[in-house]
Amino acid sequence: MMTCFDIGGSNIKAATATGPETLHNLGRAVTPLLDFDAFVGVIADFVAAGRAADGAPVAISITGVVDPQTGIATVANIPCIDGRNLAGDLSARLGRPVFVANDADCFALAEAHAGAGKGHGVVFGAILGTGVGGGIVVDGRVLRGAGGIAGEWGHGTIVATDVSVKPFHLPHFPCGCGQKGCADTIGGARGMERLHTHLHGVDLPSLAIVEAWMGGEATAAETIDLYVELLAQPLALVVNVVGPDIVPVGGGLGNSAALVERLDVAVRQRILRKLGRSLVVPAQFSVDAGLLGAANLGFSEMTA
Repeated sequence: MMTCFDIGGSNIKAATATGPETLHNLGRAVTPLLDFDAFVGVIADFVAAGRAADGAPVAISITGVVDPQTGIATVANIPCIDGRNLAGDLSARLGRPVFVANDADCFALAEAHAGAGKGHGVVFGAILGTGVGGGIVVDGRVLRGAGGIAGEWGHGTIVATDVSVKPFHLPHFPCGCGQKGCADTIGGARGMERLHTHLHGVDLPSLAIVEAWMGGEATAAETIDLYVELLAQPLALVVNVVGPDIVPVGGGLGNSAALVERLDVAVRQRILRKLGRSLVVPAQFSVDAGLLGAANLGFSEMTA
């Protein structure tokens, strides 16, 4: 048995896991942002509450990047763990092994082991949330890139400026990473909203745009047409480079089966491999994906 954590800037969620697909929730607590001792205390209290055996591991999903060579975590929204060797420091304080990975990797692990990617050798987990993220799982293990960067298809100057749908020409929008033209600028919820404003001069939440499109509203349909064309191109490139058997889509926009189906058709039209089945599919986990992914991180690392 291990204790699993999904740690965000607001809350820490905890559970025990007796297997890669079996969680027993322990509840949640407010994330201490500035006091590492308090942070360790919350983790230790949950470990005790779960009655983990001495030496039983801890597995953690975080909203940040972990360098696999140094163990240093970059977690901008939790200052007390930013710049720390989080796994090493927690292991020393808790007296047990600690495994840490970022939330996109844990999402991909959850889908690969127990979700839409179960039974597939190569899984690319694509996240369409506030922004765009992703993780790669090969033969049940997460691919940890140099510096902790892998699966980050949301960044790089790759978005088309000439398209076959209205408005036919559009600029490269600036990205928070410092570049322009990243998939993150058009692919997540904020990106869809940006496209709608650019096309129609109207600010609408992304879910309202999707709902209007589903209802047959013409301006929303134009936004979705543009969104799908722009996003399908970089995702098709990812498929050609990585070669996934399946691409589960998570995040808020991944909850729209119709939108994911549109994206699947567009991606399969653009890839080298010809498939007579769906490739881009809705993820099966959302609420507990971080916890389940952390559990699978722990079990895959323990059996490596």
